[in-house]
Amino acid sequence: MSGIIGKKIGMTSVFGADGKYIPCTVVLAGPCVVTQLRTQDKDGYSAVQLAFDEKKEKHSTQAMQGHFKKANTTPKRKVVEFKHFPEQPELGSSIKVDIFAEGDFVDVVGTSKGKGFQGVVRRHHFAGVGGQTHGQHNRLRAPGSNGASSWPSRVFPGMRMAGHMGVDRAKMQNLKIVKVLAEENILIIKGSVPGHKGSYIIVEK
Repeated sequence: MSGIIGKKIGMTSVFGADGKYIPCTVVLAGPCVVTQLRTQDKDGYSAVQLAFDEKKEKHSTQAMQGHFKKANTTPKRKVVEFKHFPEQPELGSSIKVDIFAEGDFVDVVGTSKGKGFQGVVRRHHFAGVGGQTHGQHNRLRAPGSNGASSWPSRVFPGMRMAGHMGVDRAKMQNLKIVKVLAEENILIIKGSVPGHKGSYIIVEK
């Protein structure tokens, strides 16, 4: 499984070969630098560590500065490991969007947008109690009963209730790559991907 680190730029639309309107997400993907090679003998597993997006040296710890100097590169903001890379690259080499081609299907991992504290209708898609007749007043978006009284005298963990929504790791699978702009390091992916504009995402092949 190969992949690349990117940054969500925003959404746009293109027209397919059949003239249909296709909503797409524009992703600035790479170039990523290979900063470490994990091996079975030394680390117990095989993986390739990639780093993306420039970072000022004064904002990076001395430990990370030394880590990046081993790869002969400048400090980066985002570091991600990819297991089962098809071909092990060299330390310090660059991974670019040319590892993808138009028509490829990819999985995109990101952090979903934060929604704050939300009720059960928005958070869990509750339908409410229905009509407001027979004495019901202002109960349309209420959660209703959530358990018995004498037993268990508590709320079970995982009960669907109001609470914090968003800022979760989310994966969208089998998204089609519509265009690859290699010179601009741009991927145009069909559909939406998790996260806000400017957020980091992982594109896995």
